[in-house]
This record gives sequence, structure tokens and C-alpha cells, in this order.
Amino acid sequence: MASLPRPLPGMLLPWSMSKRRSIAAINSSGQAGFPVRCGRHNIILIPSRESSSTSTRSLHYSSTQSSPSSNLTLSGVPSPSLLPNHQHHHQPQGAGMGPPKPAPLSVLPLATVLRSWMTATISSSPFFLPPSLAIMSMLAHTTNPVLNPDSNPLLRALLKKTFYAQFCAGEQPAEVARTIKGLKDVGFEGVILGYAKEVVTPHGQEGTGSLPKHVAEETKVDMEEIDSWAQGTLMTVLLANRGDYVALKFTGAGVLALQCLRQGADPSPQLKKAIESICVLAQSRSVRLLFDAEQAAVQGGIDKWTVEFMERYNRTQPVVYGTYQAYLKSTPETLSQHLQEAKKKGFVLGVKLVRGAYLGSDPRQLIHDTKEDTDKAYDGIAEALLKRDWQVGPLKGEGQFPDVSMVVATHNRDSVVRAKRILQHESKTNDVAFAQLQGMADEVSCELVAFNQQEATEKQEKAKAYKYLVWGSTGECMKYLLRRAYENRDAVQRTVGSRDAMRAEVLRRLKSLFGLA
Repeated sequence: MASLPRPLPGMLLPWSMSKRRSIAAINSSGQAGFPVRCGRHNIILIPSRESSSTSTRSLHYSSTQSSPSSNLTLSGVPSPSLLPNHQHHHQPQGAGMGPPKPAPLSVLPLATVLRSWMTATISSSPFFLPPSLAIMSMLAHTTNPVLNPDSNPLLRALLKKTFYAQFCAGEQPAEVARTIKGLKDVGFEGVILGYAKEVVTPHGQEGTGSLPKHVAEETKVDMEEIDSWAQGTLMTVLLANRGDYVALKFTGAGVLALQCLRQGADPSPQLKKAIESICVLAQSRSVRLLFDAEQAAVQGGIDKWTVEFMERYNRTQPVVYGTYQAYLKSTPETLSQHLQEAKKKGFVLGVKLVRGAYLGSDPRQLIHDTKEDTDKAYDGIAEALLKRDWQVGPLKGEGQFPDVSMVVATHNRDSVVRAKRILQHESKTNDVAFAQLQGMADEVSCELVAFNQQEATEKQEKAKAYKYLVWGSTGECMKYLLRRAYENRDAVQRTVGSRDAMRAEVLRRLKSLFGLA
């Protein structure tokens, strides 16, 4: 099996802008250095701008601990340098330091910070989280109209102002457009937009049966499922702007699509026509398509379809991206094969790199043994792609590496710092985006935005930051919200970090309000 040059022994996807922009974020303040006494010596602590190492965590999910917003610096994992005080006694304190840099989370409206603090507090609480998950699961799977947010106005109003507002873009096109504009006004490069509605698979038809003998003879139900999925995805492409991404799941097209994927067969004629229409529309609007990864049982079929549509639509500019899960031991080999195909057939390989989202359902033997192994795999793959230095077979050597467009999709701050540093100083792959889910890891996302606004120069490649979010009615988004809740449960350490960062930002704003910051 092929492997990366780095040691490889061995996750997304949200915050939203407040509709009421009348609540203004309080301006930030901070210090570049401060004197302390250590024994008999006076020293000055100055946050380091670079660090040669990053840390790993014990959980298998992307659950890195986050720092309070006032201490974040994307130039490297913070580690103070100790300098003797006598080296600076000729300068008054603060001289030459320039104006303090705004805290990264200061770009968020106060209502968003408070809502994020509430959500992270619930998600990290062993007391509040279990009943919250039980309630959300009931609402996501109910057939009772009283418990359906789309038919119960009181329930809809409660969810719309809290969890829905935290993770979703809106119910109607005008609301979605306002949310996207709000994110871009803050400083985000754009969004990754998905359609929340999911096709409900009838019980007992989860795609475990054999493929129909005549796939071309699609039933009326099959065609209705495919058409519903296609119309929702086409509308999502229309809602996205130039340079944005649209995420889609093939299994959302219904039972027949699921069966085709499980059997490694080509898409049915109706489904193929639908995918082609989505690709053509996206290409005409300069919108990029992210084909999502799914469970291992269908991933082989997804990979096959993805490469085929890349070959057709990625000739000059990337339109189609595949999703590669670093927690799978087979991912380096899969990527190696796809890179070789891209080089041989002359198309741009679109890569969305994630840690992995199906730890609870994928066979355990397919996944790296520890979180640390997954971290090494993720960072090694990212580095090899960014540096175009994949030391595997035909890819080794000058001019053998194909064109690659990449989305670094992770909530792990250490991985973001590493990839951003390579992008700034060593990268040979310039078409790179960073992405986090809306409502999650805002402290990481806003740090990228702050870097682009405060530190990036004309000679530097910007660390383009995107937020992944979905749109649809409150009821349609319930299953998506439930998955986000379970993801927070499985990434407690990261969620605690987000909670602490939001709390620190609230306290910072309170201090600034009274002139104490």
C-alpha cells in the first residue's frame, strides 16, 4: 500500500449573523507584552509569533482545546518568549508595540456570542446534554404534527431563535441571502451551502438489497425522490454566489441512488441527468460542488462517481471536489490513485480534507487506532498536498504532480495553524480554502478572518475562511441539528474550548464597556 512521506501510523461542518445588526460588537483591546517578576529577575512576556510544534488530543474526533479569544494568534500556537527586562529599559513600557490588535471574536455581534456561549454550555454539560439530545431526537423523527416545528408555530419560534439561528442560514431565499451577506461583511471569503431536507428511506429499504435488474426502469417513487433532491440542490446553487461552495450528498437522491452506490454501479439515467444539470449550473455560476463523504458501505461508489465527474468538469477550473476522510487508513492510497488519474487524464483534483464523520457506523478496523494517529494522518496529507510533495510512485519527481484545489475542513486549531503556516511560507498549491461549520469553532474561524484583515500582506496568500451552513425549514433542518448536537457530544474537549472562548469574549466586552480592558 502506498503511503505518505510523513509518518502516518494510523472532524464539520456553524454560527449565524444576528438579523438585528443594531446590536453592535464592542471594540476590543489587548496587550502585546507585560512585565512580571520571576524570583529576583524582572522579565517581559511577549507572545511568540511562531511555534515549531503543535499538540494533539486524546479524543478521536477533532476536539482540540481552544484558547480564549484575547489570546489567539494564528501565526503559531501561543508560547511566550522570556526576555530579560534590562534589554528593554531604554524604552518606555509599550513603546514601539503599535496599537493593540482587536480580539478575533470582536467581529461577531453580541447576540451571536451570547447564543454561542449558551449552545456550547449545554453541549459541554453532562447534566443538560442528555435530555437535550433526547428532545431533539424526538423532534427530528416525530410523525406527530404537534411536535413538528413546521406545523407548530410556538415550537418553531422557540427553535428558530436558538438552535436553528446558531447553525442554519434561513428558511427562504431572502433570509439565506441576508445570512451569506452578513458572513461576508464580517470578513469571511464565502460559504459552503447545503440543502437540509433529506429523503426519508422506508424501513427495510436501506439499500441492503440487490440492485434492480433494469436500473433504467426507474419507478415513479424513484423519479420523485431524484427530482426532489435535484430541485433542492439546484436551488442551493442559485442561492450561492460566485466563489462559494455547495455541498451535496448522493444518498439524498433516494433509495435507488443508495443501491447503486452500494453495488458500485453507475448512477441511474435519471440520476445521472440530474447530477449533470447541477454541475452545468454550478460551472456557469462559478460555484464549486463538494461531493460529501458518507459511510464506508457506499464510499467506494461515491469515489467512483466523483472522479468521473471531475474528469468531465474540472478541465480548466475546479468545479467538483471529493471528500477524503483522514481517519480511514485507506485514504492515502485512495488519494494517491486519484492524483495519478488527475495527472494522467489532465484534470484538476478537488480535495476537501476532513477527519471523518462516521466513527459510530464505519467498521472500526478501517479507522486509525487513536486520535493521535488520525491527527498525524490529517496533517501529513495536508502538508503533502500543500507542498505538492507526495513521495509515492509516479507522483515523485518534478512535474509529476497534478493541479490540486483544496479545502482544509477542520475544527482542530492546531491543524489550521500548521496548514496556514505552510500556505504562507512553503505552499506550492495556492487554491486553498479553510472551512468550519457555522456555529462551531467560531474562535478558529474568526482568527483566520482577523489574520486576513490585520496581518496578511499583498505578498502573502490569504487564509480564505468559509463557513458551512444549511438552509431549509425548521422541520427540515432538525436531523441536521441533531447530528451537530451529537458531534458536540463526541467532541467535548473542543466544545469546552468554544464555551470558554465565548465566555472570555463576553467578559472582555464587559470590561471594555467600563474601561477596564
